[in-house]
Amino acid sequence: MRRRDFIRTGTVSGLVAGSGFAAGGGILAGSAGPLTAAPGRRSTNGAVRLNSNENPLGISPAAREAVLEALVLANRYPSDQHAEVVAKLAAAHEVAENQIVMGTGSAEVLQMVVQAYAAPRAKLVMADPTYEAVTNYQRTEAYELVKVPLTASYEHDLDRMREAAEGSGHPALVYLCNPNNPTATVTPSADIDAWIADAPEHVFFLSDEAYIEYVEDDRMWSSLPWIEKKRNLVVVRTFSKIYGMAGLRLGYGIAHPDTAARLADFASRNNVNQIALAAAGASFRDEELIGKSIAVNREAREMVEATLDELGLERMPTQANFLMHRISGDLATYRNRMAEAGFLVGRDFPPKLDWNRLSFGLPEDMGRFCDTLRDFRGKGWI
Repeated sequence: MRRRDFIRTGTVSGLVAGSGFAAGGGILAGSAGPLTAAPGRRSTNGAVRLNSNENPLGISPAAREAVLEALVLANRYPSDQHAEVVAKLAAAHEVAENQIVMGTGSAEVLQMVVQAYAAPRAKLVMADPTYEAVTNYQRTEAYELVKVPLTASYEHDLDRMREAAEGSGHPALVYLCNPNNPTATVTPSADIDAWIADAPEHVFFLSDEAYIEYVEDDRMWSSLPWIEKKRNLVVVRTFSKIYGMAGLRLGYGIAHPDTAARLADFASRNNVNQIALAAAGASFRDEELIGKSIAVNREAREMVEATLDELGLERMPTQANFLMHRISGDLATYRNRMAEAGFLVGRDFPPKLDWNRLSFGLPEDMGRFCDTLRDFRGKGWI
């Protein structure tokens, strides 16, 4: 009997049924079929979730089957499966296995870097606004935080960031989220490469490429080629976005072997669970899932962009699965009204408090969202 059949027919299936996982066409209901919308795209109160940059398609059919297979290993520590996924990632990125560091989401890898390179008088240099997790991890460390506003074209101001990082001669950690969150804009990789090439060793680069699979702008590419030569760089990737695994929590960093070894000292033991590893192993470079995710995202994006342009609402260019658009009026009031209309959108991203970050959902959900925007305009709310 295959493991998945044991799960469906034996003792474990009773536990699954009792947990509610199989109800309502959830992740464990039936065998894998065509890529369809994830049942969890709505919140517990029925609102469509457009506020967390999640993939509305959910995990792939292959990942669902892998999750079923992995349940019988839930009583075992994941060291063997961890090694298998590391080997798969290393082969795909053409690096050695000791250059991969795994985390519970890319957020844990970011935390490892912040902790590993903290030092007295060290600086943490980052854009403003950008993804806030790094700031949160910095609070308990000895960094001097330096926030550098984005340029007028919503790119990282690399000249000012470089001045801040290199000016004092003290250690500096530079966080580069590209495409940037929350703006979804890109900074040309040629400019980033030029800095990495010339930067002194006391400047360490944390390159967050969580949304790179969505990028269509040929000015942006990965910083990965530098890791063979540079010990002062880690590139961070995630399974949360294009692979639809935000709830399973799995990310990884790629770095020079010496750097990866230093980061591993800050990882919790057995930090990645069996189920996430199984789903990741089945999902990684799944061309059907990636293609479908990109196509759905593009359709939703074009629909929203056309509506914002129709209403004369300023928007930032996007190279991710979300965008920022300006509103008129109070942002909290706007969010509350959207929630009443059935949509969870945005959160505060100082200093852009007259802008809303909107994640893209399924095209049918975005069609209703666009109709709601038009209704808000008719009421004078935006």
